[in-house]
Amino acid sequence: MKKIIISGASRGIGFELVKYFTKNKHQVLALSRNIDTLSNLPKNVHVLKVDITKENDLKKVTDFIAKNWKTVDILINNAGKLIHKPFSKTTYRDFLDIYNVNVFAVATLIKVVLPSLKKGSHIVTISSMGGIQGSLKFAGLSAYSSSKGAVITLMELLAEEYKESGIIFNTLALGAVQTEMLAEAFPEYQAPITAKNMANYIANFALTGNLIYNGKVLQVSNSTP
Repeated sequence: MKKIIISGASRGIGFELVKYFTKNKHQVLALSRNIDTLSNLPKNVHVLKVDITKENDLKKVTDFIAKNWKTVDILINNAGKLIHKPFSKTTYRDFLDIYNVNVFAVATLIKVVLPSLKKGSHIVTISSMGGIQGSLKFAGLSAYSSSKGAVITLMELLAEEYKESGIIFNTLALGAVQTEMLAEAFPEYQAPITAKNMANYIANFALTGNLIYNGKVLQVSNSTP
């Protein structure tokens, strides 16, 4: 059974990933700022209240691994932040808040987990079709979509930098998924796929994609948005 870390685990795709992996008897470390929904779970789920944008909080992850696991098989960078606002009204603070979660925290969490990774370990980062060059873009997502483009490039660079170690880095660029985050930003929009269905796909990719891909971004969408 795999030892799997999931960020942004309290709702949406992250929460569905926790349920999928625990149902299949894997060991899961669920990270979230809000852990209220992560109670009454099986013993193979370990929950840490962590703000991944704060390096001091991430020490909890280091300590947990050292004390309980020693090694990590899979890290899923699922936590994300979205602001829907016209570019002219999007502030420097808005951009910084988005990049802190979607890019900087991803890089920092990877650095924290790296010493525990081994040959064949798989890091999967959740990006967006909005970060794919040439895809249809939504107005009002300048900060969000540009951050998702940045993290795609980050993962490609890390795959190259660590290829001799056998650690695998891949990115999934998702189309619209019906999650709480999407509903908050676009209340009138109904996505074509549920969080549970997408989580099932991501989980299977996390478990097996490292056998085929490295440094790749896969577009997980039946359309270009």
